Amino acid sequence: MSGTTRITVTLPTEQVTELRKLTDNVSGYVAEAVARQIRHQLLGEDLRRHQEEQGAFSDKELAEARARIFGTVDGAGHTDAA
Repeated sequence: MSGTTRITVTLPTEQVTELRKLTDNVSGYVAEAVARQIRHQLLGEDLRRHQEEQGAFSDKELAEARARIFGTVDGAGHTDAA
């Protein structure tokens, strides 16, 4: 793991109460949440840039992407993990 920097974050009391119910490692939990949000934003930027350059995704491309992310859906609507 890379180096760390200590910062102060202000959160609503209710969120801190719920957070402490979920984990004993608040710093680790928050770090993972921040990393996930950064990945989400970077992916969104990449997808927007791709569509600007290549055009909108087709229904087929979107269905294939969903199948790869969430698994394939059979005729009965059940999802099979990919």
